[in-house]
Amino acid sequence: MTDLVLAIAHHLLVFALAAILAFELAMIRSGLAGASLKRLGVIDLHYGMVAGLILAVGFARVFLGAKGPDAYLGNWVFWAKIAAFLVVGMLSVQPTIRIAGWRRAAKAEPAFALTAEQAASVRGFIVAELAIFTLIPAFAAAMARGYGL
Repeated sequence: MTDLVLAIAHHLLVFALAAILAFELAMIRSGLAGASLKRLGVIDLHYGMVAGLILAVGFARVFLGAKGPDAYLGNWVFWAKIAAFLVVGMLSVQPTIRIAGWRRAAKAEPAFALTAEQAASVRGFIVAELAIFTLIPAFAAAMARGYGL
């Protein structure tokens, strides 16, 4: 039962992270200001929390799941999946820093709104995150079919 619960939680968290990324991409646009900018910051905070939970639950699956660590730790596809997740995480740093800066700017100047250039610079990172993110379920599907052993 532990393995099933961990698998369900892991999959739901991955879907949630994809949804958060898509939502961020949809929100970031020229003219974003005020309450919407604050909401974007809260969503970005949730992005980090969900990413952390994915790692925790994922590694719980490795060490507490039915297959055990030997099925994962020696599998190059598992490590490719982890690498893709880390690349997505590294790509997320720049948007998080910029969103925090925009929120500070909006606090100091209530009329602050994103310019087209500001929005475009962060959207590029999020598009890259989404592109690399698609590798994660692809690697998971490959692992489930025995690739990488």
